[in-house]
Amino acid sequence: MPVKLLMTWDILPNREQEYFEFVVSEFIPQIKKLGIRPVDAWYTMYGPPPQIMVTAKAESQNLLEAAMDTGEWSRLVNDLVTFVDNFAYKIIPARPGFQL
Repeated sequence: MPVKLLMTWDILPNREQEYFEFVVSEFIPQIKKLGIRPVDAWYTMYGPPPQIMVTAKAESQNLLEAAMDTGEWSRLVNDLVTFVDNFAYKIIPARPGFQL
């Protein structure tokens, strides 16, 4: 059964350019190689945090957990948190449309 990985975070002040370069050139391509397919990305311009929400899909919870148990996933998250604060994620059953 397909699952969604919902990730949220806030970009650190004065790190926006480096953050966007990292996400586009490294984070997204590498999670795709792990079998995690980005689906949506939301940027909150006004209102309460989180500033960023990213949704990705995997074919099953087992495959997602296996991908997230790799050194590459750990490295990507460690690199991401140099640009962001309040990183959080949850895994939910995939349904069509927007999910929180």
